[in-house]
Amino acid sequence: MTSAVPYGEFLERKTQLGTFDGFEPVFLPEFLFDFQKAIVEWAVRKGKAAIFADCGLGKTPMQLVWAENIVRKTNGRVLILTPLAVSHQTVAEAEKFGIEASRNHGKIVVTNYERLHYYDPSSFVGCVCDESSILKSYDGKRRGEITEFMRKMPYRLLATATAAPNDYVELGTSSEALGELGHLDMLQRFFRHVDNISVSGGATSGHQFRFKHKERAEAFHGGKSLWRFKGHAEQEFWRWVCSWARALRRPSDMGFDDGRFILPPLVEKEYEVHSTTLADGMLFALPAVGLKEQREERRRTIEERCEKVAELCGTQADGQSLVWCHLNDEGDRLEELIPDAVQVSGDDADEAKEEKFLAFARGETRVLVTKPKIGAWGLNFQNCAHVTFFPSHSFEQYYQGVRRCWRFGQKRPVKVDIVTTEGEKSVLKNLQRKAEAADRMFSNLVGEMNNALQVERGRAFNEREKVPAWL
Repeated sequence: MTSAVPYGEFLERKTQLGTFDGFEPVFLPEFLFDFQKAIVEWAVRKGKAAIFADCGLGKTPMQLVWAENIVRKTNGRVLILTPLAVSHQTVAEAEKFGIEASRNHGKIVVTNYERLHYYDPSSFVGCVCDESSILKSYDGKRRGEITEFMRKMPYRLLATATAAPNDYVELGTSSEALGELGHLDMLQRFFRHVDNISVSGGATSGHQFRFKHKERAEAFHGGKSLWRFKGHAEQEFWRWVCSWARALRRPSDMGFDDGRFILPPLVEKEYEVHSTTLADGMLFALPAVGLKEQREERRRTIEERCEKVAELCGTQADGQSLVWCHLNDEGDRLEELIPDAVQVSGDDADEAKEEKFLAFARGETRVLVTKPKIGAWGLNFQNCAHVTFFPSHSFEQYYQGVRRCWRFGQKRPVKVDIVTTEGEKSVLKNLQRKAEAADRMFSNLVGEMNNALQVERGRAFNEREKVPAWL
């Protein structure tokens, strides 16, 4: 027979607000900014935590100091997982800050996600997932491997600038990796699922459901299904998220001075090129409808779009250009049209990809051509102030691709040239809509979490009951 649990402890368990399973920091170096110290101190005390900080706010030094605290306290080892080529940058940052880290051995080991299978989880007490939002990009098997690798570790840290670029419910991926609520458990606890919804008033099959605020509907809308907060759950959801995560786009989001963390201007300009060939049976170009027509349009206009990008890069003779593409044929044609361009393609060996990225970061390559899914996460290219993009439906790829250059530490205005066609107007419009929705979403995330942090955690229910006077 088990002993009775005090009522206050029972209520505390039911809150699902997690616990502080870490320890008081033993290492808070002076090179950290004040807001970074606050985040690291909280993350070390928490033990298993997430840092949702914008690009350039110093996630790498925060990760390294967090890992160093784990090493000094436990004398165990910590594995830092990064996107391809970012491991070199992380090791270089560690050396700059006087923290011992290596790609092969030692107490702090830095490696790429693709090499995870070479490591034994029992050899580590802690794990860091840098740019952890890419977990959503992996298939279920790979994502499961990463989650399983960390499952028994007492210390875990996630870090990304795009925690939930499309939907709040994507936060479940991070929660599950940290050992908090599983993705499905999170949905069942805080959200209600409704199928075949009319968000903006248009007719759909099934019943119709209208929202008071359109942006709330957009934030949760995905295809023909919708997740919305249960009537009682919104505040509790944010209380729960802020129990294991901290989010900020600038230091002032946490009450600190922005100081050096003020970005230069971002100049986005659209260029529409005209196709020399039309779709079969068409007399003039029309906006593509549906993914099939959009893909056909993209392939039919490769030459025109690539020529425009080459022209734009030619005007950047005084600086570097970062060119993002989506198709192999686009990358190959851009490499041909721009004489001094270097392409990082999927066929390259991992070592070759890393060297090309590092050469561009060192300023040895004038034009780098690659796909967002290969190089849009984690790399620091503040040396470059010109980016070109072919629009796609992925806001996260666009955001991360631009943020390789437009990030804290950049000293010059960053120019982003978006090259599209008449038929792809709907793609660009959708990307812009997602950008606006994501901006609102992160602002809401920061605001709601700051509000939730002001709520007293685990109120004590120790007052004596009061009998109504009428009794």
